[in-house]
Amino acid sequence: MRDALDRRIDYMRVSITDRCNLRCKYCMPEDLPPISHCDILRYEEILRLCTTVARMGVKHVRITGGEPLVRKGCVDFIKELKSVPGIESVTLTTNAVLLEPYIEELAALELDGLNISLDSLNPKTYLQITGQDELHTALRSLNAALTAGLCVKINCVPIKGVNESDILPIAKLTESNQADVRFIELMPNDADGGFKGVSCKEVIGILTCEYPDLRQDHLRHGFGPARYFKSSRMKGSVGVIDAVSNHFCSSCNRLRLTSDGFLKLCLFHDAGLDLRGMLRGGASDSDIESAIKKAVHHKPESYIDSGKINNMSRIGG
Repeated sequence: MRDALDRRIDYMRVSITDRCNLRCKYCMPEDLPPISHCDILRYEEILRLCTTVARMGVKHVRITGGEPLVRKGCVDFIKELKSVPGIESVTLTTNAVLLEPYIEELAALELDGLNISLDSLNPKTYLQITGQDELHTALRSLNAALTAGLCVKINCVPIKGVNESDILPIAKLTESNQADVRFIELMPNDADGGFKGVSCKEVIGILTCEYPDLRQDHLRHGFGPARYFKSSRMKGSVGVIDAVSNHFCSSCNRLRLTSDGFLKLCLFHDAGLDLRGMLRGGASDSDIESAIKKAVHHKPESYIDSGKINNMSRIGG
């Protein structure tokens, strides 16, 4: 599937819930009301849409939230999704607080990748960011996932004056673990609380001081926009996702399906398609496929000067 700019669209992020067990200050406003349960897509509706886009060329699906593991049946849903014809990889993004009981099952399902959001290794800073004293739980889950042989990536959003001192400690997790660490620039959104992100250029500067032999790692690490680097001291690699300072719109390959069934064409733009309305209005698979093709044709060229992202926690990043 290609858009009007001939970009290949083969990756979809799927939010299965807007709810989360943490309240990260840069992601979820405290006063944001939850979406009504009746407005959230049922698993069978999501599977129908994933089957449709798979026929159209989407090969990679990432499950997100909120926190996807707060929704009952998430792992069973992943098992069904992995059997959809045309889907080559299914990955999961989680804060890892609820992860540990599901690790063996996810490993048995051969989950293709596990992204763990971890913004600090300091309990006080973790509590400040997330609102919950759960760092020990997240780290226990991280260690269990690595022991189980899951392909793990650790995501950190560095914020000035908050967790800058965590950049090196989190990067050093690559020295003792076969895992990648990615630093993601803070995206401007309606929950950013006035925070200012640390640019990836600054992150690379910090890392280079610690790792003078840091060089770009050209091995493929997935299907997203991260650029990776490696030092001889690292078992894994460090990556940067510089969506703010160095946008990569010209190579964007993704769609986003929100938990209430809206197909977003761009994280920053409100343009998209109400698929829940079509599903529940009796549309055929052919109708839905035609509507998606038409929408994708008009995928925005760029998000530059598009303002802030609304309801980031409901989109799933």
